[in-house]
This record gives sequence, structure tokens and C-alpha cells, in this order.
Amino acid sequence: MAAGLSAYRDQHFKGTRNELERKLEGSNTLYVGNLSFFTTEEQIYELFSKSGDVKKIVMGLDRVRKTPCGFCFVEYYFRSGAEDSVRYVNGTRLDGRIVRTDWDAGFEEGRQYGRGRSGGQVRDEYRTDFDDERGGFGRLYQERNKGNNDMMID
Repeated sequence: MAAGLSAYRDQHFKGTRNELERKLEGSNTLYVGNLSFFTTEEQIYELFSKSGDVKKIVMGLDRVRKTPCGFCFVEYYFRSGAEDSVRYVNGTRLDGRIVRTDWDAGFEEGRQYGRGRSGGQVRDEYRTDFDDERGGFGRLYQERNKGNNDMMID
């Protein structure tokens, strides 16, 4: 049984919806989200290589600071390894975070950078809480408390 596609579609894909669907259905690449900012490439390799032969890992980076920002791309040599990861790794815990996997149409240079206004993940722009496993306070909290950074961790 093949691991099915989710409803999510990359709005920045340059092509038609049908082209994207075809690419996703034949892809060996996964988008991995909800990672801690402290998770290393080695940890990702250790977890994801249990499902198949990993060809390449591309860590997601803050566009401005060039530091990890909570996502990566994992490319497998074969589709079967990626399918097994979607089935068995999705929803597991790594560095205190529940890992989310989704099919990706294939990594292209430039996609490793966060799409948020401040350079990181869009989702982190709106967080108002402190999340120790993720890597600190959300950007919205930091913006609201700019003069009060004695308690902030970035």
C-alpha cells in the first residue's frame, strides 16, 4: 500500500496543479517539519535512514541568520524508502518534537530558506509562547517585548 498524498500543496510551485500532482506521486523527497532548531543533520539521518537509503538531507535555514529554523528536506534513493518514512516516521518524536513528514516535489536551491518575514518559518512569526524544544520565543512575542529582552531567548 502506497503512502498517500496529503491535502497540502506548495503555493510557490512554479507549474500547474496537475504538474505538481504528477511530481508528488513520483517523488523520492520529503518535507520534514516541526523540528527543533537544535536538531542536527546527523540526528535526522539516524532516524530517517531506518526507512530506506537516504540520498541527501538539506537543512532548512533562517534566510537572514543562516541558522536552522525547524524544517528540512530528506531525499531517498528510492520511493519505497520515502513511503516507509511517511508511514512510520511521521508522528514520531525527535528532540522533544513530533515530526511531520509530507511529500515534496523535489528540492531546488533556495527552498532551504524560511519564508517568514523575519527569515524563519512563517508559523514561528505568529507564536506568542516560549517553546523550549523548538528553540525559544516566537517572533510575535519577541516583537512585542523588544525592550524587555533580559528574559528572552532567541
